[in-house]
Amino acid sequence: MAAVAAVFAAAPMGAPAQSSRDAYLALFDRNGDGRVSEAEYVGYLDRGFVAMDTNHDGVLERSELPGGRGRAVTLARHEADLRRQFRRLDRNHDGFLDARELTAPPGP
Repeated sequence: MAAVAAVFAAAPMGAPAQSSRDAYLALFDRNGDGRVSEAEYVGYLDRGFVAMDTNHDGVLERSELPGGRGRAVTLARHEADLRRQFRRLDRNHDGFLDARELTAPPGP
């Protein structure tokens, strides 16, 4: 996610860059209000976890992780990490991400 956000943030300013940001935001924005809620953010990014969880037990075991390496990760832990990431991206602390916040590299 951070790598994708960095690519969009590094794009030249202007209509193509704004269009790319808006298109990226539209992937997350389920209700079409032009901003991304925490629930929309987590819901969209959960799709990767669900796809990797081949035995559908809510845990990514080592065998389900890329390269078969790393520690097991629960869906609850994954979602908690996503919520922390959302709060770092929400620079104006309004509880939503606009296109610029969504595509910016995460803050400290």
